[in-house]
Amino acid sequence: MKTTRILAISVLVLGVGLPAGVANADFTFGTPTNLGPTVNSSAGDYEASISADGLSLFFDSTRPGESGGDDLWVTSRASVSDPWGEPVNLGPTVNSSANDWSPSISADGLELYFNSFNRPGGYGNYDIWVTRRTTKDEAWGAPVNLGPPVNGSAWDGSPSISTDGLELYFNSSRGGYGKGDTWVTRRATINDPWGEPVNLGAVVNSSEDENLPFVSADGLSLFFRSERPGGYGSGDIWVTRRATINDPWGEPVNLGLTVNSSGTDGGPSISADGFTFYFYSDRPGGFGGTDLWQAPIIPIVDFNGDGIVDSADMCIMVDHWGENYSLCDIGPTPLGDGIVDVRDLIVLAEHLFEEVSDPTLVAHWSLDETEGMFAADSLGFNDAIVLGGTAWQPSSGQVDGALQLNGVDGCAIVGAVLNPADGPFSIFAWVNGGAPGQVIVSQQATADWLATDAEGNLMTELKCTGRSAGPLYSETVITDGQWHRIGLVWDGSHRKLYVDGVAVADDTQPGLEGSQMGLYIGTGKTMEPGTYFSGLIDDVRIYNRAVSP
Repeated sequence: MKTTRILAISVLVLGVGLPAGVANADFTFGTPTNLGPTVNSSAGDYEASISADGLSLFFDSTRPGESGGDDLWVTSRASVSDPWGEPVNLGPTVNSSANDWSPSISADGLELYFNSFNRPGGYGNYDIWVTRRTTKDEAWGAPVNLGPPVNGSAWDGSPSISTDGLELYFNSSRGGYGKGDTWVTRRATINDPWGEPVNLGAVVNSSEDENLPFVSADGLSLFFRSERPGGYGSGDIWVTRRATINDPWGEPVNLGLTVNSSGTDGGPSISADGFTFYFYSDRPGGFGGTDLWQAPIIPIVDFNGDGIVDSADMCIMVDHWGENYSLCDIGPTPLGDGIVDVRDLIVLAEHLFEEVSDPTLVAHWSLDETEGMFAADSLGFNDAIVLGGTAWQPSSGQVDGALQLNGVDGCAIVGAVLNPADGPFSIFAWVNGGAPGQVIVSQQATADWLATDAEGNLMTELKCTGRSAGPLYSETVITDGQWHRIGLVWDGSHRKLYVDGVAVADDTQPGLEGSQMGLYIGTGKTMEPGTYFSGLIDDVRIYNRAVSP
């Protein structure tokens, strides 16, 4: 396994236990790590901005040695594989006697945008400034206020300069939809003045505070901090995406519990190679009140969720060649470019024939035991208790062993794995046998996730709330005594049933009914007679993303 590519994000897509609206994209996040005591201090360290070459990390800090309350600092390294060096204060030319923070380094490394509090020459208490240098070896020059129409009498700050230097995203309290909104100003060339700022609108901005934006290198993703409902702490990192730079921004989605915590998280920045996500957090494990952290960004290359990258995944990519299909849009890593093409194929080829540990796999019962009353979850979180008329079949499964159930009282009981209302998810299992009306997997007292109808066809009861909602039926029999891999996929707007890799039924739903209950394997939601499965069940997998089998 190439640890530089497959590390263990659960994130974005973006993590585990993701809320409704969590990104269903082509990447996820690994476990965040603290940048350590060389970079972080016992004071507050915030809002990193990584240079395009990955060798300089600009941030603000309240550590000793500053010119004012908050100063801009930079830590450097000789190569991307070297550790970060001792941070250096940018000095009194750049930093003032007040507060200077929220740096954003330009792609060429020659401009540094930031905001400053009550610096002489401003238009309000908080203004956006820029300092420039001729070459990377030169000292930074005296900061210049961006002036009207970017700055005004309101609070203006947290700038993020686009890669081409023609868009500047920032936050302002000049009016809009909430306490602070995200705005963008544009210019025709880097030599032209900035134009009249435009509010990103009610889709991106809420009645709460949105701040600290970061625009991705391709200009198609905007990460930001928000205090809107649906988060995990006092401030979370969210992302909004658009198909092209001329399209409107889409509905923001939370990055999930891997990146976000129960505290405050913000100041996102992504390395130019697309493999590292930088942010600040006051989560446990730091050296001060707020520290700088990083999380690996991992492309999801096991499209069908079978644990290996092979020709089946290649076929899925080919099936969507030339399309804007997020699951296969893995190149350039991590955000893709809106089309499945040779750049995505290159990323996939790097991982061909690797056995991968999919961070979106939240539960996996291989059912390969030979004895006992427990079926182990390979992830170690949700072992199942096996009860009633069951028998282990070590050599009779489709993937090694399997669990045989008698159709009368045999089943397995599992604790809560996920809430269907929380966002995209998938469940797959191998089955052999069964009879009409029997259930393979159900959620206790809620719904039969994978079941058969009165004719032995695959169906699901999982649906949205409301009187008009109903089950989804297929016309594909799975009780014919042959092995079948069956699945239910919810992508946030569609529910789909699969048999042996083929979609056999699908429809559109506004959402799914929520439940925090546990699962039954091999019986219905209320354990009624006639719902117990009679046959073999093998290799049950649940993902918190929409898998393409």
